[in-house]
Amino acid sequence: MPRLIDYQTPASPPQGYPLPTKLIRWVAVFLASLLVLFIIVTNSYYTVNVGYVAVITRNGRIATVTSAGSGLGWMVPFISSVHKFSVQSQAVVYDQMQSYSLDQQPAYFKVSLRYHVSPGDVEDVYTQYGTEDSMVAKLLDRIVPQQVKTAFGQYTAVTAIADRGKMNAAVASSVVTAIQGPVVIEGVQLEDIKFSDAYENGVEQRMLAQVQVQKMEQDRDQQQVQAQITVIQAQAQADANVAQATAQAKATTLAGNATAAAIRARGDALRDNPNLVELTAAERWDGHLPTTMVPGSTLPFVTLPTGHN
Repeated sequence: MPRLIDYQTPASPPQGYPLPTKLIRWVAVFLASLLVLFIIVTNSYYTVNVGYVAVITRNGRIATVTSAGSGLGWMVPFISSVHKFSVQSQAVVYDQMQSYSLDQQPAYFKVSLRYHVSPGDVEDVYTQYGTEDSMVAKLLDRIVPQQVKTAFGQYTAVTAIADRGKMNAAVASSVVTAIQGPVVIEGVQLEDIKFSDAYENGVEQRMLAQVQVQKMEQDRDQQQVQAQITVIQAQAQADANVAQATAQAKATTLAGNATAAAIRARGDALRDNPNLVELTAAERWDGHLPTTMVPGSTLPFVTLPTGHN
């Protein structure tokens, strides 16, 4: 009986070859080293832009203070920290600040303050306040409103508006004097001063009354000027009439004097020349006798000269 032989199908070869465990370990170490190196490099440098100063601390202590806009810098990673402070001009605005004037009038206004930190004072800012925001909250926000209210209270509602520039200067001086710290105050400005509605209505009524008074004064002055003009015109007319009358009187006097002189001259001539009348009549006679005679009248007689033989 033939013997049966069991032939088994050989197993299929594996798909690919497994990586050695040692190689995997080296790859992991390499990647971890790259990650650590990346972290070390990224934590070993810093940049300081223009307008900023950086305080570098190491284990909580100040290691160095950079100059403004120093650019790229290096530090010890993990134990060093960078604290940046702006040395540019900054603004703080206080809206709806309330205060009372010297005459107890409530007022609402906005205060804008501009300041900057000098590069040489950055270390003091960090030492005293830690951050710039903390400095604003602990120094400026505490002192500025109080000083503004104190300075504003030295002015009445009327003078606060009329002497706006003087009041702003007084407020700025008060704030600068009160703030003794690592910050430079550039200016303080009071804006949008508003008083109560009742006070503003009263001011408006007073202004209207003043305008009315001024108008009445202008009308009165205009009437006075017009009256003066009328008086001047009347005086001028009167002077003209007097001058005209004087001239006429002088003319009449001159005419009368001339007529009297003529009469006197004719009288003197008649007195000195008795035959002047006959001569005048002869000169005016046309050589004809009158055609009509009144009864009882005499004939006109003209004495004619007689010739001598």
